[in-house]
Amino acid sequence: MTITKNQIKTHGLKINEYEKIKELLGRDANLLELGIFSAMWNEHCSYKSSKIHLKRLPTRSSIVIQGPGENAGVIDIGDDDAIVFKIESHNHPSFIEPYQGAATGVGGILRDVFTMGARPIALMNSIHFGSPQNKKTQNLLSGVVSGIGGYGNSVGIPTVGGETKFNSTYNENILVNAMAIGHANKNKIFYSKAKGLNKSVVYVGSKTGRDGIHGATMASAEFDENSEEKKPTVQVGDPFTEKLLLEACLELMKDNSIISIQDMGAAGLTSSSVEMASKGKLGIELNLNKVPCRENNMTPYEMMLSESQERMLIILDDKKEVEAKKIFDKWDLDFVVIGKTTNTNRLVLNFDNQKVADIPIAALSDEAPLYDRKWTKVKLSKNKIKIKDLKKIKIEDALIKILSSPNHSNKSWITDQYDQVVMCDTVQKSGGDSAVIRIHDKDKAIAISVDSSANYCKADPKSGGKQIVCENWRNLISVGAKPLAITNCLNFGNPEKPKIMGEFVECINGIKEACEFLNFPVVSGNVSFYNETNSKSISPTPVIGGIGVFNNIKKILNIKTKKPGNLILAIGKTLGHIEQSAFLKENFSISDGPPPEVNLTNEKNNGLAVLKLIKENFVLSAHDISSGGMLVALAEMSMASKLGLKIYKPKKLINSIEYFFGEDQGRYLLEIDKTNLKKIESSLKKSNIFFEVIAEIQNDMFEIEKTFSIKVNDLYNHNNKWYHGFNAVN
Repeated sequence: MTITKNQIKTHGLKINEYEKIKELLGRDANLLELGIFSAMWNEHCSYKSSKIHLKRLPTRSSIVIQGPGENAGVIDIGDDDAIVFKIESHNHPSFIEPYQGAATGVGGILRDVFTMGARPIALMNSIHFGSPQNKKTQNLLSGVVSGIGGYGNSVGIPTVGGETKFNSTYNENILVNAMAIGHANKNKIFYSKAKGLNKSVVYVGSKTGRDGIHGATMASAEFDENSEEKKPTVQVGDPFTEKLLLEACLELMKDNSIISIQDMGAAGLTSSSVEMASKGKLGIELNLNKVPCRENNMTPYEMMLSESQERMLIILDDKKEVEAKKIFDKWDLDFVVIGKTTNTNRLVLNFDNQKVADIPIAALSDEAPLYDRKWTKVKLSKNKIKIKDLKKIKIEDALIKILSSPNHSNKSWITDQYDQVVMCDTVQKSGGDSAVIRIHDKDKAIAISVDSSANYCKADPKSGGKQIVCENWRNLISVGAKPLAITNCLNFGNPEKPKIMGEFVECINGIKEACEFLNFPVVSGNVSFYNETNSKSISPTPVIGGIGVFNNIKKILNIKTKKPGNLILAIGKTLGHIEQSAFLKENFSISDGPPPEVNLTNEKNNGLAVLKLIKENFVLSAHDISSGGMLVALAEMSMASKLGLKIYKPKKLINSIEYFFGEDQGRYLLEIDKTNLKKIESSLKKSNIFFEVIAEIQNDMFEIEKTFSIKVNDLYNHNNKWYHGFNAVN
């Protein structure tokens, strides 16, 4: 048959790309081969628009065991312990079918972690929705949160936090980014590189259905008014089968049976087989009649492109097949030898005693298109906002408006739907700067934080990229952890548009600069392009997931203040940068001007000074200053403990609004015992760290001297009332 232009278009390929396919094959492709190329050459799998820029990111350090290129990143945390982690997007599927889209996003990222030999120990997420006034928002929010909780809770992995944000830019393109973290022995990490000739290629897990076909292709295209018609491309998850698959794989991994293993994620059997063969410089031959199918009369095309969940592909030692099958039989999972490795460097597919596809592996991987797309530098706004030109507002009223807004209100009504303590190793749940998970049966733990800042990145992508790395760094330090490494999920619009590509390139430059300076390598990640509907793009939204380590679990901090009479120190200088602030957004609907400057030297010095004070037992609680500025951070500490604060009026020549709501970077709030003040001052002065004593803890009242006073319980009520009103209106 002759492939038509319409078939090429519906498979997400360009005409010139198909011409290259014909050249590589030396002939026309058949429909199955076209589908396979479509799966492997789409943006989601090939990174064809982002790869040349991603290569600039720092990915190595003394603690990195495995960087980008595998199912997940791996870092060494000492004592033969390794942490395996990654974050990925499931944006398009979650907009089309919110429950299953979010649920299968969680399932997929879990498989990325345990396929490397790690037992998952925690989940996090970053979810972004449209305006609360948008009619779709509540249903999407409800479905996504239910999907995340329904899958994670059922598998028995704690979902320990993340972030939920609202902005009209996500009205037609929500973001659902899921992060999984696992623990492994650093000497028992499993990889996807195929090895050896005539080795068994084994299909394990659930049967293959017709769900998810062209899922990866759908994730590599813009939406339009017909997006609802794409529901059949959303996968259907079964968390109980995932739990069985997890336990079966980890049991098999106890010996040396597995040569390589790969999750059947995006593009299903196609991507798993091609990636294993490509990394091993081998060929793979499959007999598709042996693929376990749950539906009748499935075609080779459907089998190869299905994204049915809870499946793995394993290359196994020949002598281990019988024992391996016993394990999967015990867990009531399919275990079928469907092919073998070869020396042909080709993907050969047989069905009904006929060869139905024959493609060079390199054509699907090494020869995939690689684009250096045109990009334009983002025009930066230099508008400075003058407080005196705004309508006068009381500090108390401005604070309440921020605390009761969708983006700053208490999100416990979301996180309470997640099981945060299953497995009994959760030391610190959501609600602070970072979640903390104990390494089982050990006196050590890891801190985990997920952060994004789309408004900063929209205003200045490079500065925004630096800022979000630094905020993640601060969140880990604020609980007392030493920051080690990050994963990222980079959510952008259509890369074929120079403006969008410019946002991406400059954001990468900012992330690179911050990661290099802080020695905070990127070990895994994901790029999600084409987050557009009818040519309207989301704001650039890079999401950073960071890992830090505690070698002494007794050193863990939180944001809850401890005792009346103790003092609050602000570390880092407050200049009063008000542009792009929550103060302007929530009180005046202004989102203009440049984001705050990111001084990497200050970030590093201030962070290391805080860690030193924590190590020396001088810090009783801590919180970083971020969105909303100093006063919002102080209010969060008060509400967490239900203790009040007497805040000193600033003595410096700076407007009170700018002082209390400015979002200058590199700052922390530390609770200390006043008897230690002189020692702390001496230590900070020796390190040339700017600090101020800004408040004293008291019992019931949150107040700024000679300005305003409010009961902490009233603050708490303002911070907790938004969702109930949103629920009633929608």
